[in-house]
Amino acid sequence: MVKYIKQYELFYKKAGVDFKAAQNLYEDVQKGDTELDLEIIFFHLQQTAEKLLKALLSFMEINFPKIHDLEELLNLIRQNNINLQTENEKLTDLGDYAVEGRYSIIHDDFEDAKEYFYLISTLKSDIENIIFQKSPETGNTR
Repeated sequence: MVKYIKQYELFYKKAGVDFKAAQNLYEDVQKGDTELDLEIIFFHLQQTAEKLLKALLSFMEINFPKIHDLEELLNLIRQNNINLQTENEKLTDLGDYAVEGRYSIIHDDFEDAKEYFYLISTLKSDIENIIFQKSPETGNTR
């Protein structure tokens, strides 16, 4: 029997893949891999944020355009009165990496990367709490 994955589950799973890629690449850069640059790490962090936000919107059954714009996705979340604990304004700075980071040089440093890893981790927790929230009566997840 085929198990169908809901759209929000797919976005959530793909976000996890991007986050793991960013973590692995970050570790490689810290170990001295000079063939890697921070732009590719930031690109994967941007992709993680984008897919997490789309997972949330999908779960809430809110239509969204096929975009990479984190600010627009966050605006949709705000317009629908969904509260996130994550510092949303700083997340929007990752938007530069959706396209430009792949084709140009954007200068950031390891301190920025650490902050973004923290923000993405917080966003992931926020969204997990909404999507996979446990029912108080049964203890089961939604």
